[in-house]
Formats: sequence, structure tokens, C-alpha cells
Amino acid sequence: MVRLDKLLVDLGIGTRSEVKALLKKGLILVDGVRITKPETKVDENTVKIQYQGVEYSYTRYFYYLMNKPTGVITATEDKNDATVMDIFYKKYPDAPKGISPVGRLDKDTTGLLLLTNDGKLAHELLSPKKHVDKTYLVTMDGVLEAEDIYALEHGVHIGEGELTAPATVEYTSGETECLLTIHEGKFHQVKRMMHAVGRTVIRLHRVSFGPWKLDHMDLDIGDVVQIELS
Repeated sequence: MVRLDKLLVDLGIGTRSEVKALLKKGLILVDGVRITKPETKVDENTVKIQYQGVEYSYTRYFYYLMNKPTGVITATEDKNDATVMDIFYKKYPDAPKGISPVGRLDKDTTGLLLLTNDGKLAHELLSPKKHVDKTYLVTMDGVLEAEDIYALEHGVHIGEGELTAPATVEYTSGETECLLTIHEGKFHQVKRMMHAVGRTVIRLHRVSFGPWKLDHMDLDIGDVVQIELS
């Protein structure tokens, strides 16, 4: 059960002061009844709200996928740089508060990024214990030798004491491109792993994250789409 005014704000009908004014004027129908008291408790999972002829239903969690462009940082806000949330709210200006990116992609890294207000799911996706795969298309300054691939797939030192967890390397059509799959999320991890085998990353593009794959959807660079979880 939640306060009616809070629910109306979460539904995007207005700010706290605006919805209180609407309630006072009797403009909100709650299950067909005009309710004027903002402190009224309602069941957000079953209540039906009507305002200006539009019926609203409450959805607790929202999920979006973005094909992140280069030049923006993965953060909710920043004083100096554009963020993925700036892109997101241009596409979905009425989206609920609390949406944030799950994990991070570097400023110059492109590709698949999940945004949600489902904190429990975000924690599970980012936990190393869950072994959630993240696959990157890596463009390098040279070719990986057999021993380099072996090292990446069995763990390399990136300056944090322990070896990285085993990864998977798959060559694409180009000799200086490969698909690297990891399930950790250390700072600059892919770049540091490639540096450990003598390669420099020229371009980095995440093509999949957990069950979501870019090649399964029509999502151009900079695009955002809302999804539903089954």
C-alpha cells in the first residue's frame, strides 16, 4: 500500500504539489471514485487511476536497452560530460525516476547497455558469482597469437593480484578483430586484458549482455528501446 499522491507522482501525472492540487479539485478518479485526500492509501498493484479520461496502471519496474554511442559517459549525471541518461530522457522524457544504467561502459566504448529501476536485477547481473556473460567486439592494433588466446582464456594479470576469470576468445572475419566474452566487470577490464597480452584496443563495442544481444534487435547507435522481461 502506498500514499495516493506518491503513486500519482510515480505515474508521471505531476509533481507532488501538482497532484495534490488535482486531488483537491476532484479531478482524480480512484477505482471510479473521486478521492481528494493525498494521504489515502491504495494498493498500487490493483488500483485503477483515471485523469482527463486516461486510465493509468502502475508498473513497478521498467527496463530499457540502449546502443550506447561514443563520447558519453555511463552515469546518471555529470557536470562536464553528456551522460547516457541525457540520451535516455530525450527519448523517454516521461520515464519514471530512479532509472539508471546497469554497470558501465567507458566513454569511448559503444554497445549494449541495460537501464532499469530494478535494483535486485541489477545486482544479480553485476555479481561475479552469477557469471553473467558480457561479449565485446574488440578491434586491436595487431593479431592475437595462439599463446595470447590461451592466456586470455585461462586468466591474465591486470594489476589486481589475482588472475582474471577465464574468458572466451572467438576470431571474427578480420585478423585484428575478435569477440571477447567475460563475466567480470573490473575497471577498463577488456583494455587491460588485451594490454596484458601486448595488444592495444582501438575500438570496443559490447554486442551482448546476459540474455540480450544487439544482433537480435533493430537498435542503431544512440537508440533506446523499452523491453519487458518474461
